[in-house]
Amino acid sequence: MSREQTVVQRARKSFQTGKTKPLEYRIHQLKSLLRFISERRRDIADAVKRDLGKSEHGTELFETLGLEGEIKLAIENLAEWAAPRPVQKNLLTIADEVYVQPEPLGVVLIIGAWNYPWAVTLQPLVGAIAAGNAGIIKPSEVSSHSAKVMEELLPLYLDKDLYPVVTGGVSETQELLKQRFDHIFYTGSSTVGKLVMEAAAKHLTPVTLELGGKSPCYIDKNCDISVACRRITWGKFVNCGQTCIAPDYILCESSIQSQVVEEIKKCIKEFYTDNPKSFEDYGRIINQRHYKRVMALMEGSTVAVGGDSDESQCYIAPTVLKDVTSESKVMKEEIFGPLLPIITVSGVEEAIQFINEREKPLVVYVFSHDNKLIKRVIAETSSGALLANDCLVHFTVSALPFGGVGNSGMGCYHGQHSFDQLSHLRSCLIKQLKMEGVNSMRYPPHTAKKLGWARFLLLKQVNVGRLRNVALLAILAGLAAFIVQRFLR
Repeated sequence: MSREQTVVQRARKSFQTGKTKPLEYRIHQLKSLLRFISERRRDIADAVKRDLGKSEHGTELFETLGLEGEIKLAIENLAEWAAPRPVQKNLLTIADEVYVQPEPLGVVLIIGAWNYPWAVTLQPLVGAIAAGNAGIIKPSEVSSHSAKVMEELLPLYLDKDLYPVVTGGVSETQELLKQRFDHIFYTGSSTVGKLVMEAAAKHLTPVTLELGGKSPCYIDKNCDISVACRRITWGKFVNCGQTCIAPDYILCESSIQSQVVEEIKKCIKEFYTDNPKSFEDYGRIINQRHYKRVMALMEGSTVAVGGDSDESQCYIAPTVLKDVTSESKVMKEEIFGPLLPIITVSGVEEAIQFINEREKPLVVYVFSHDNKLIKRVIAETSSGALLANDCLVHFTVSALPFGGVGNSGMGCYHGQHSFDQLSHLRSCLIKQLKMEGVNSMRYPPHTAKKLGWARFLLLKQVNVGRLRNVALLAILAGLAAFIVQRFLR
């Protein structure tokens, strides 16, 4: 029996004891996870620094701060999320108890990514714990220092049987995917996402795939270009461009291309100084393989800003490419690095056409003062999310479902969406063994009269909450009339 098989069997055996069902147990585990982040903040920051060259403050801002918020939100709202959810009834079931009951799925496999090795690995775990599941955590081997810290320290805080950390590379992940899970949550590339889905299909295991793609960014020529470029520069070059929701390329009219280049150039200098290579808050490409991949994408394009690099440090400067076409090498795959190509279009209509001719992205960005133009882009494109006049910040809103569509992924998470994604929403109806006369219309023989009653009882939806409010208003009105009548006497 392989190590991976043993770990999964142990987690399933522990889950089957029912220990994860009480909300008190889940809250205890969530509080332990919160304590882990608080007490091991320095260990986490040191690991991310060694993996990605990120500063301690950058790690807190982009890795652990949002994670803490997700945990606290789950603790505060778990009782409400896990409670039965009454639904609308028809006349046939008006006297019955009808509701949706969230219940744990079982054993969940969480395969994390290397670009934000803590946030995108542990945020799904928050949902898994809150929903009452066991969770096998597989951090990316590419961010090896973070994976090692997670393997060594997380079991000191969480239940070792229910929430084990499994490290390793491709062979270990393949062995894990041979096992039967009740849900697989994967963050990474579309190529690997297809392999995960193929492996899951053998066990009919549902999947959440948080993928990526080329997220376009359209700049309307009539917007505040200075502010737009400032926000785009931040969104693109944070984490050295290694962000799944970073703007992948800019679409704008040729008349403003030079201005866009100059504004971004100013912002790069403001954010990262004249020498980003020595600036603490500008990181590095994760490894030499990805460094060479990103550098190769520049071939055949005109560098307008940046372009400097140092292979020994996996350093690539914030770079803007101008006069790029759809046939350019940089437009053939998701960049996932600090290159920002600019493609010129005649206006919003051509921009929409350009977006729609490609795979559905994780995000569509649009910068404009014109609300009608923004609404048109919303109406005429499809993507995991749409963000107007800013970048990345929708990730911070727990009430918004975060996820892709089509080639950019399936399923979603954050806040209650994580809980629901990793729960089975079970339909429940409890009927009394009474009023058999009403039920007789569904028994044979079926007649036209019975069909008429069935049509009336089944098609008439009843909002019990509204009926309750109407009844309450009627009682209050009657009481008011009684008091007025007594007073007038």
